[in-house]
Amino acid sequence: MPCVTPCRMMKMKGPKSCSSILGRILRVDQILSDFWLDTDELTEVMRRMQREMDRGLCVVTHDQASIKMLPTYVCLTADGSEVGEFLALDLGGTNFRVMLVKVVEDEKRGWKVETRHQVYSIPEEAMTGTAQMLFDYIAECIADFLSNNHLKHKKLPLGFTFSFPVRHEDLDKGILLNWTKGFKAAGAEGNNVVSLLQDAIKRRGDFEMDVVAMVNDTVATMISCYYDDRSCEVGVIVGTGCNACYMEEMGRVELVEGEEGRMCVNTEWGAFGANGELEDFRLEYDRRVDKTSLNPGQQLYEKLISGKYMGELVRVVLMKLVSQGLLFRGRASEQLKTRGSFETHFVSQIESDTGDRQQICKVLSRLGLSASELDCDIVRLACESVSTRAARLCGAGLASIINRMRERRGQEKLKIAVGVDGSVYKLHPCFQEKFHKAVRELAPSCDISFVQSEEGSGRGAALISAGVCKTVPCILNK
Repeated sequence: MPCVTPCRMMKMKGPKSCSSILGRILRVDQILSDFWLDTDELTEVMRRMQREMDRGLCVVTHDQASIKMLPTYVCLTADGSEVGEFLALDLGGTNFRVMLVKVVEDEKRGWKVETRHQVYSIPEEAMTGTAQMLFDYIAECIADFLSNNHLKHKKLPLGFTFSFPVRHEDLDKGILLNWTKGFKAAGAEGNNVVSLLQDAIKRRGDFEMDVVAMVNDTVATMISCYYDDRSCEVGVIVGTGCNACYMEEMGRVELVEGEEGRMCVNTEWGAFGANGELEDFRLEYDRRVDKTSLNPGQQLYEKLISGKYMGELVRVVLMKLVSQGLLFRGRASEQLKTRGSFETHFVSQIESDTGDRQQICKVLSRLGLSASELDCDIVRLACESVSTRAARLCGAGLASIINRMRERRGQEKLKIAVGVDGSVYKLHPCFQEKFHKAVRELAPSCDISFVQSEEGSGRGAALISAGVCKTVPCILNK
């Protein structure tokens, strides 16, 4: 990976200083070059992903596959002719969102979508306590939203975006396989999530809801974007977590009966690597972050990409550079030594710096660090190394999916849109460009466009609910 050399600073120094600075830069560059993955390496990652995807779809090998390829039972969506009010819930991180979605008639398009939402922060004790505590809190938030919007008297169809690994038995019934993203609520794993929610609503007794669909956030994003672009048959989330879904040929989905049409498959690709597929790509920093996480040994692909881990990865890298005497004169602040102190939004802030280093200095000052200009440049380079690898690895995953779709459909050139959501994708200044470039480089026989989702998780769940209520044929099964 090419080094960003602070030439301007070197010109201000004498020969000895220049030599010392150059030596320091070369040593930093040598350490950070381990993060660079070339096209051949990404192609090998894709080959291994394809193998695990095939294993995940097959009944015989499904249980052993690291990529589970979970059927979602999503073969229904709204076509715009369904009007009415629908409630949507979105649980996938530390914030929980309740949304009212109205599909109304419109003179120009025939229909339009209006939304209103409220965000609630989930307390740590609800995330890590019991399932009853968590779902009682969710029910409390729903009640608050309904009260604020004068809706408690209505029994609305509800779509639940639940962004954790679930084995669906139907569109409105799914068994939680395991928690991710810091959730540990006891008593939820192995149980039907919709039942846990319905039981919590019954315990309150002050409102009624008809839960008609539960979907993953990738699925909701895909459906929401499909509503605007009918070539959208893939959904990707790059935020706190990282995952993807796509429309697979029914004949390939062995876990579900049927041969005709297509069904949306939730890949749960974040778990890729559980069978050792990533061992020769993971670095010492990845192993340390994994070891100190809440779920060591799990979600290894996700830990290389997602926002939950990106900042911590950078912190571990910076500590390595400090230990080598290459940063901050070999001395780290107590804040920098603290796990979780280097937040992922710091990475975006640092890479957004215009060149005057002011943003970088602000971040480092918050961490109790006094930095030279060269320190600032090295910190930025560390951030770029981690985020670039994340973007290119995520691109390899998406290219794997798109290439297999083209091959399965026997098309020489596949035209497809990808719905994307998530804080890393939306807020990091360089992630999108590098991600898009990697996907197109690794899927050259496909015409790929990207649709950034707006309120995709909630809106998509509501639109799926609208489709269920209308019971129209699956319009994605073209």
